[in-house]
Amino acid sequence: MGKKSIRKQFLDCRKQLDLQTYAHLSQQVQQQLAGSECFIRARTLALYSPINNEVATEQIFTVATQLNKQIYFSRVAGEELDFFEVNTINELVPGAFGVAEPVSGKKISVAELDLIVVPGVAFDLLGGRLGYGRGFYDRLLAGKLSSTVSVGFCFESQLCDLLPTEAHDQGLDFIATETKFIPCRM
Repeated sequence: MGKKSIRKQFLDCRKQLDLQTYAHLSQQVQQQLAGSECFIRARTLALYSPINNEVATEQIFTVATQLNKQIYFSRVAGEELDFFEVNTINELVPGAFGVAEPVSGKKISVAELDLIVVPGVAFDLLGGRLGYGRGFYDRLLAGKLSSTVSVGFCFESQLCDLLPTEAHDQGLDFIATETKFIPCRM
């Protein structure tokens, strides 16, 4: 099965989540990350604004704020993602592709991030990730330091045995689901 048909299958499945189930599962995924060593150690972290029933990030934003961590959200800049510091969710406004993004703030390079939380459509247990096909996160992850931890956020229903990969695909260090925090190595 090719990436396009896998993407459609998993997006269709995620769209079926009702609001209550979506909120409950999102909370559980975020709790998995909040209890992890990589989150506890991180001083700077990058989050995303969810679309199309991607795992929510508001709870992890709240916990990180309470722990005085520096939080950055992505903003599309051409074919790349830039990250800007955000102190309140109200600083985010609809931007590219309808995704809420910061309009201003202190910019940070990917090399300065301790933790990057990554959305996706489907994931495998080796850290493989299938996004929407534009390559934003693959390009971002290709430039991260080995000390920067990447964590994919997904529901158990988004996991599969093995995703097809290409040379440009970047693997994740961990995957957080509603039931577990999975170490990965691609």
